[in-house]
Amino acid sequence: MSYTKIIGAGFVALCLTFLSTQAAFAFAGSMRITGKANPPIGHYEFCQSNPGECSVRTADTGPLTLTEERWRTILEVNYTVNTEIAPMTDQEIYGVEERWAYPTTVGDCEDFALLKRKMLINQGFNPSNLLMTVVLQPNGEGHAVLTVRTDRGDFVLDNMRNKVMLWSETEYTFLKRQATDNPANWVKLQDGRATAVSSVHR
Repeated sequence: MSYTKIIGAGFVALCLTFLSTQAAFAFAGSMRITGKANPPIGHYEFCQSNPGECSVRTADTGPLTLTEERWRTILEVNYTVNTEIAPMTDQEIYGVEERWAYPTTVGDCEDFALLKRKMLINQGFNPSNLLMTVVLQPNGEGHAVLTVRTDRGDFVLDNMRNKVMLWSETEYTFLKRQATDNPANWVKLQDGRATAVSSVHR
């Protein structure tokens, strides 16, 4: 399926997100790193099964410079994965509570995020700016998304919505994410919009 067909008439509306959030960039704040965190067990096991995915370190040259072309690519990848992969729990797919893997037709939230990360790396994005991230939903349930670190703020690619949003615009509480200098390591986050998250529950 071509990107032109995937985006279709809705692409213009999605592009307007880039313009509408310009004023918000200066007020978005940042997810402050407060220390080291243990990786989610699913990501640890993913790295054990796929050592090449977690052992290659790339220099952290700073946040991605967000051009219109790169923004378009981010939107395309998010939309493509969200529409081509059907959501299904790990229990339904594998018969286990947690397993991180690249999806082909179905996947859990972290599988969507892994695939988006891989696709953006293949498009030339620096892995240090593509960070698997664990959050809490308003109902208290854990969830995984992909954070794209840019000079315009940190954007969230989520399997629950096609709109790519600044992290500060979401309803999530951000707990931890991959370290920028080592894809196997994770760091604790403090949500700059509210009081510090004192513990990581996953």
